[in-house]
This record gives sequence, structure tokens and C-alpha cells, in this order.
Amino acid sequence: MRNRTFVAELIGTFILVLGGCGAAVLAGDRIGFVGVALAFGLSLLAVAYAVGHLSGAHVNPAVTVAVAASGRLPWREVPGYVVAQVLGAVAASWVVYAVASGRPGVDPLAGGFATNGYGNLSPEHFGMVAAFIAESVLTFVFTFVVLAATNPQAPVPLAGVAIGGALALVHLVGIPVTNTSVNPARSTGPALMVGGGALRQLWLFWAAPLLGGLVAALVYRAVEYVSAERLASRQLDETTIEARPASGSRAAGDTVAG
Repeated sequence: MRNRTFVAELIGTFILVLGGCGAAVLAGDRIGFVGVALAFGLSLLAVAYAVGHLSGAHVNPAVTVAVAASGRLPWREVPGYVVAQVLGAVAASWVVYAVASGRPGVDPLAGGFATNGYGNLSPEHFGMVAAFIAESVLTFVFTFVVLAATNPQAPVPLAGVAIGGALALVHLVGIPVTNTSVNPARSTGPALMVGGGALRQLWLFWAAPLLGGLVAALVYRAVEYVSAERLASRQLDETTIEARPASGSRAAGDTVAG
């Protein structure tokens, strides 16, 4: 059962990185960063409906940690998820590299290979602090949407649309800053291919997304608790009103004076 879950996570992450990073590396000069953002969103949309029923379609260590912190996944399963996600990202990166290498006279790694970075490795040369803030906050936003959209009280059939849209949105904001990670596995695959500075800066694209995911889980649990309290209070009020005798009616056992 667990093996099937982890295989689903590996395949799902493979599809996400192949679709998103593949679009950036192979077609980025044609579709621009808006197109790349949509590629990531559409890839996750497809993954959500393809493997969501098998593993939850986390395909992201930050999401897995957030789901565990929100009480929906046992912590003992987190390492298996994360290993599968990283393996899927690495496999997809190798495929993208193999395809990109088929273009004569072009080094697919020279353009950055869709890696994430700050400073001289940032698309617009944003510094480390700005990159950390951006990645933490964008991961918070994305993960909060994931937790909210997959709540049983939400319209679950539309969860994939909301989640895919949220990923595209945070990419539109974050691509100029860090090339947008919000996913440590997605960052690890390309960084292992490129090495050098991308690998040295990889720590930030684990630390910031994991922090953002954890904060999102804590905030969502607090919001969920308050909502549950209000719902319980409303139901209690409705029950009390229904049980209250109607105005002018007599209580059971009352007698009528003759």
C-alpha cells in the first residue's frame, strides 16, 4: 500500500518537473515566464487528478510536511514521500537534459537549466534576504490553498483547479526573484545537474519552503479550529431554537380551566 503511494509521488513529481522545468529549459525563450508559470500550474493540475487518489499528489516536500503538521498524515510516512519526490525530480531533470542536449551547439546547463537562486543566480539579481522572504511567503500562500482546497468541507472535485491555479500564481510573482521554487524537490533536481553555485544555494530552497509550509499548516489549523467552534455554536443555537416551544403554545401536561 505504502509502496504504491510512494511510486505515485515519484511519478507525480516527475510529471511536474518535466512539465514545468522542461517548458522553461526547452521553450522558455518562446513562451516567456508567463508561459512557464502556466506550465507549472497545468502540470500540477494534471498530477492532482492523475495520482491524487493514490497519494494525495503532494509532489512537494513542503506540502508533505504541512499535511503532516496539520494532522492529516503520520509523520513516519514523511521520509518516504520526500525521498520519492526527490527521485522523481532528479529523473525528470535527467530527461530534460537528455532532450536539451540534442540541440547542436547549445549547452543546456549554460542558461541555468531552470535552477533557483539568489544574488548573481537570481533572474533579476535579488539578494538572499529577499529570496528567503519571497520563497517563505509564496510557499505559505500555495500551501494554505492546498490545505483549504482539500478540506472535506470544500468542493473537492475542484481542488485540482484551485491548487494548479495557485502554483501558477506564485510563479508569476516569484520567477523574477528566484525563478520560483516553493518546492525543495523541484529545486534539487536541476541543482544536481548544474552543480556549483546552484548547489551551494540549494539550502535556501529547502529551508524557506519548509518554513512557509509549516507556518501555513499552523495558521490553517487555527482558522479551521475557529471555524469549527463557530459552526458548533451555530448548530447549538439552531437546536435550542427548534426545541423552544412556539409562542402562545402550552407546555405538555398543562390543563385547561373549565
